[in-house]
Amino acid sequence: MELLEICKQAKAIAPKIGILDTNTKNQALLAVADFLVKEQNSILDANKIDIENGKKNHMPEGLLDRLLLTEVRIAQMAEGLRQVAALDDPIGEVLGMKKRPNGLMIGQKRVPLGVVGIIYEARPNVTADAFALCFKTGNVVILKGGSDAIHSNIAIVETIRKALVKEGLPEQAIALIEDTSRETAAAFMKMNEYVDVLIPRGGAGLIKAVVNQATIPVIETGTGNCHIFVDETADFDMAMDIILNAKTQRIGVCNACESLVIHEKIADTFLPELMKRLAEKNVEVHGDEKVMQIAGEGCMKRELLVPATEEDWGREYLDYKLSAKTVSSIDEAIAHINQYNTGHSEAIITNNYSNAEKFLNEIDAACVYVNASTRFTDGFEFGFGAEIGISTQKLHARGPMGLIALTSTKYIIYGNGQIRK
Repeated sequence: MELLEICKQAKAIAPKIGILDTNTKNQALLAVADFLVKEQNSILDANKIDIENGKKNHMPEGLLDRLLLTEVRIAQMAEGLRQVAALDDPIGEVLGMKKRPNGLMIGQKRVPLGVVGIIYEARPNVTADAFALCFKTGNVVILKGGSDAIHSNIAIVETIRKALVKEGLPEQAIALIEDTSRETAAAFMKMNEYVDVLIPRGGAGLIKAVVNQATIPVIETGTGNCHIFVDETADFDMAMDIILNAKTQRIGVCNACESLVIHEKIADTFLPELMKRLAEKNVEVHGDEKVMQIAGEGCMKRELLVPATEEDWGREYLDYKLSAKTVSSIDEAIAHINQYNTGHSEAIITNNYSNAEKFLNEIDAACVYVNASTRFTDGFEFGFGAEIGISTQKLHARGPMGLIALTSTKYIIYGNGQIRK
C-alpha cells in the first residue's frame, strides 16, 4: 500500500479507535497476546530470515541480540500485552474541575493523541509493545521499521491484525510501512496532515535524522551513554555486581552502562579487582591515565586495555567496551557526567546520604539511580507493562514512556447560558 494511503486510512479510523471502551480494548489486547503465542512458529521463521541476513551483513553482536526472537521473548511480548490490558485506562480521566465566578465549570480530560508514527530499527519487540500502548490509549499506530527486521515485523503485524479482525475491530488500528527505503522514511516524516506525533527509536543517526527532518511533532528518544559513579564510600562488592550487570547483562540496549567514573581515593584498591572481573567477560576498557596505570599492572590482558580519547567519554558503544575515568570529587564526577551524558540513565554507588542526594539533585538525566543498575530503566520494570521508548527530552514526556505519555488533554467546559460581556 502506498504511504499516503496508509496515513489517510490511519487518520480516518482514529476517531473510532479513540472512543473504544476500556473492556473492548482490554479484550483485544488479550486476544493479540494469545495470537502471538499461537502464531509464534511463523514469527520465528520470519525472524530467522532477518537473523541470517544480519549475519551476512556483519551486524554487530549487540544488534543481533536486539533483533533475535525466541519462544521466551515472544512469551515476554505476550505478557507485556497482558500487563498493559491490566493497567488502568487513562483515557477519559477528568483532571480536576473548578467553578469560575461566572458559574462556568472548567476541567481537563485525558484524550488520545490520535495517530502515532514510530520509526525504529532492529527491535521487533517494539512492534508489539507500540501497538499495545497505542491501542490501550485509543491511538492508531503507524510503524516504520528498518530493513533489518522487516520479515519479523510483517509477521508480527499480520498476527496482530488477525486478532483484531477476530475481535470485530478495525485492522487499520495498526499499520506497517513495508517499504524500508530512506526516501519513504523521509516522506513519512513529512506527513503532518495525517500523523499527530512521531517517535524515533534507534541509534543516534536515526534520531538526529528524524528530529532534523520531520514536520510532525517529535518526541525524542535518546541514545544511552549511561554512567556509573563509584563514590569513595561505595561498597565494593555492590559496586562490582552493579557494574557487571549494567555493562554485560545485555550489551546492545540503551540502558547498559557505557561509562564508569571512579573516585581517585579508592581507585588503587577498587580497580584491580573490578578489572579482573571485567576481563572475565572480555570487556575492553578505555581508561584515563590513572586507570591505564592501575589496570596495566597485571589486572587484565593488554589487548583489553585502551587509552581513552575525548571521543570515548561521550560514546555509546553497544559492545563489550567501557570508558573509565577517575575524579577527585563528587562535584567533578557530576560535571563530567552532565557534560557527556545523553540524558538517559545515571547511577551513583555510595554509602553517603549527602552524596546520594547531591547526585539525585544535580544530575541532568531522565532517570537517576542510587545503588542500583541502570538496566532498570525500562517500561516493563517500571510497571508500565511495556514502553513506547525512553524520552530524553524535557517537554511532554521524559524517561520510560508508558500510557500517560501517549495521551493529551483537552479542556471541557460546562455552562448554563453564560455569554462573555
